[in-house]
Amino acid sequence: MYFNDVHIAYYVVATIIGLIVGQLTDWANKRLPEYKSVISKDIINEYKINFKPNYILMLLTAIIYVTLIYICGIKDTIVANLDLIKYFILTPMLLSAFVIDFKLQIIPNRLNLTIFEVGFIFAFLYGLSNVAITINMLLGMIAGGGIFLLITLLGGLFYGKEAMGFGDVKLMGALGLFFGLSNIVIITLVSFLIGAILSILLLVTKIKKSDEYIPFGPFIVIATFISMYIPFEQIKTILMQIFTLGMYHG
Repeated sequence: MYFNDVHIAYYVVATIIGLIVGQLTDWANKRLPEYKSVISKDIINEYKINFKPNYILMLLTAIIYVTLIYICGIKDTIVANLDLIKYFILTPMLLSAFVIDFKLQIIPNRLNLTIFEVGFIFAFLYGLSNVAITINMLLGMIAGGGIFLLITLLGGLFYGKEAMGFGDVKLMGALGLFFGLSNIVIITLVSFLIGAILSILLLVTKIKKSDEYIPFGPFIVIATFISMYIPFEQIKTILMQIFTLGMYHG
């Protein structure tokens, strides 16, 4: 049986992997803020004593993996599957950034550094077949981190406080390696749009007070997932429609 030209066995395997990775992500979310190693012998001992399955993360990761396979498909070569592979690897790190920043208002340096390291590996792998892709990914890193760094510096200059956390700056720089110049600009715009809408809703519903800090990392993560699922041109068209109040006609 096939779905979108992909055998059902791939979806089954993706579901199982997603459930396992989702639980491991929950483990990472507890270790990273405490500056503890995620991969260690403690994982066996502590899980025997305090194992509590995080069904939400497990199910969410499995759904993301299955839907990514449906959208990206399974190609004949490893190079052709690089997009799918990098999304699979990036997903748990994005979920960690969302959960940790939402709960603790920080994005651990170890997490951002890991995203950077994996991003450089993929930039190298893409470069083996097309150097232009690698250059574009490096430009994405500079643009992603640069835009948010500029906003942070301007916020400190004009308002006397950071408009954006440096964890967000590092995260955007790292994500630029995964998505390249054009897509990281789109992710930036979408994250600010989502941030504005959700922040207003949080304030109106009084879930957050006007003087409370609202972490921006979750908005970046949501925008990144949107970019993974929706093609660049479609997002660009939607944004142009929004920012021109419907006057843009392509």
